[in-house]
Amino acid sequence: MDRTKRGAAHNDVAGLPDPRALLRRHGLRCTAGRLRILSLLRDSGQHLTATEIRARLENMGEVRHSTTVYRSLEALTALDVVHAVPGPGPTRYGITDEPHHHTVCQQCGHVADLASAPLVDAVSRIEELTGLRPGTSGSLLVYGLCSGCAV
Repeated sequence: MDRTKRGAAHNDVAGLPDPRALLRRHGLRCTAGRLRILSLLRDSGQHLTATEIRARLENMGEVRHSTTVYRSLEALTALDVVHAVPGPGPTRYGITDEPHHHTVCQQCGHVADLASAPLVDAVSRIEELTGLRPGTSGSLLVYGLCSGCAV
């Protein structure tokens, strides 16, 4: 479904997709567990680990078994509803409506989004050098030290 049909009401938190609309767009049922996980990721504005997601759900009074959270994240990742970013440490999960890349701090594991547009030439050069043709959901991971850890 294109943005004009979805309308601005579906992108109400910093341009991030409405969880219900996102699930429907991917042909998935809007279960309570999926909606809570997606809402949590959207509202946090961060990439969170499965453990952090489970803890935040518990703090909201939503008791979820770790296995349920992991299975939900695996299913949502497999269908490109959320993306998984390997770190050092545990994998972090995020939600977005647009393809993008990530920076990952090698010390604290903090993950930040990196817009795709400024890196179009770099991605083209990678393809020239390696023959790898990145897919539309492909992401570059740039590892280093965040400003907090580089001090």
